[in-house]
Amino acid sequence: MTEHHHEHRNAYEPDCIFCKIAEGSIPSRKVYGDDEIYAFHDISPWAPVHFLMIPKRHVPSMAQVRPEDAGLLGRMLALAPKLALEQGCNPYPEGGFRIVINTGAEGGQEVHHLHLHVIGGARPWLKG
Repeated sequence: MTEHHHEHRNAYEPDCIFCKIAEGSIPSRKVYGDDEIYAFHDISPWAPVHFLMIPKRHVPSMAQVRPEDAGLLGRMLALAPKLALEQGCNPYPEGGFRIVINTGAEGGQEVHHLHLHVIGGARPWLKG
């Protein structure tokens, strides 16, 4: 069994900030939580609405996602539009939001626990 294979199955990584946020030992501004998923406000938002959605189980990045994770990722993506509207994103099609998943150093990933950025809200300073 490779190290990455083993690492992927760890439910909790003691040094991981997002694991600590998911279990509540580091405070966060909660958006949503259930048995598998936790969502919370980004501490340095890029837009009027900016929250993160994470699996509670430690998955380092999209690179470690396996076929059996499809249900969890599907739930996260299917839940995002509801949470985006609740958090103040304007309705589609004039409004909307972005979902960004950074993966690895070249993908801009900073915290190595899989997370979806949900970003939206009126940004009048953006043109075109």
